[in-house]
Amino acid sequence: MKLYAKLFGAAIPVVLLTACASTQESTLPDSTSGSQGDSSFGAETLPVQGGSGFQGSPLDDPNSLLSKRVIYFEFDRAEVKPDQRAIIEAHAQYLAANRNVRVVLQGHTDERGSREYNMGLGERRANAVRSMMTLQGASASQIDTVSFGEERPVAMGQDEASWSQNRRVEIVYR
Repeated sequence: MKLYAKLFGAAIPVVLLTACASTQESTLPDSTSGSQGDSSFGAETLPVQGGSGFQGSPLDDPNSLLSKRVIYFEFDRAEVKPDQRAIIEAHAQYLAANRNVRVVLQGHTDERGSREYNMGLGERRANAVRSMMTLQGASASQIDTVSFGEERPVAMGQDEASWSQNRRVEIVYR
């Protein structure tokens, strides 16, 4: 009887460790599928562009267009520049594939112009990005917009290089 108790006592930790190990393996991403669960957004990750092998949220992959979250504009304009469209399209596709993800589009301007004018321009810029995203498949209910006008500059200079950095829409994931 003592022999059975010793064998049984030694077998329990082995069985528990084996059970834990098999559970651990079942929650790991399938390396052949190119996607894994993303607990921070409750969304599936998308295959990484360029095949860099990045393991994580595509929003954090420096090789993905999704890591770019600022859209720049020309002076006194709310039209999206052609070189910025691919970034917006990538974010729209991500939103379309992940319906529980939400973003806020924050419109900004440089300091030139009145406060009221710049608030309106920031709003038009955010709405231009929103419109492109919804045309690409994102749901309007996933996207909120806000204008900060000239109130939150990223560059403080009084020259075109600084102003061009402040004329932007920031894509902020919740």
